[in-house]
Amino acid sequence: MDLKHQYWYFSTALDEKTCDKIISLGKEKIQKEGNDAEIENGGIEKDIRQSKVCWLNDQWLYDLLWPYLIEANSNAGWNFDFDISEEIQFTKYSKSGHYEWHVDGGSDHNSVYTKENTNWSNYYGKVRKLSMTINLSDENDYEGGDLIFKLGSGFDGKEDTEVCDVIKKKGSIVVFPSFIHHKISPINSGNRYSLVMWTLGKPFK
Repeated sequence: MDLKHQYWYFSTALDEKTCDKIISLGKEKIQKEGNDAEIENGGIEKDIRQSKVCWLNDQWLYDLLWPYLIEANSNAGWNFDFDISEEIQFTKYSKSGHYEWHVDGGSDHNSVYTKENTNWSNYYGKVRKLSMTINLSDENDYEGGDLIFKLGSGFDGKEDTEVCDVIKKKGSIVVFPSFIHHKISPINSGNRYSLVMWTLGKPFK
């Protein structure tokens, strides 16, 4: 699929008060869940990802974020069909926390949600179309933790990557197709808090 825009962003879309409210909500839930919030199972998995997560499904969050999703889909010219978002992931990256190269989901029928891979019947037959990530932290509160996109390979065979600097300011939002490769580089110091929301629709025709 030839994309004119690999991602679309909204700088400082959420104000500081809203970001801090979400951080407090997420931190409280992570604390309650304890070890269940850890994503570092040792061995290969720890090499791939190290963070703490919890899941939020407050309706006010969907109401807040959905308009940005609609606007990005239109302005970027993707015009994807979708109709539902999954639970929203709150993530805490601390020192050495990271997430190596990955895609959030495929776009064809082989990647659909089924009874075997989800408990949510309203996801059945759908794939992740768009991913949204929101930086909740002040850029001076941590070092590292860059969102980096893989945009393909050049003529020399080297990978073409781009650090998404536009998301570094607190409250900034980035939306991108879920099949785009991306990563979070290791945190050198401090804590980085973020939200991620995946939006689903029927596979591309």
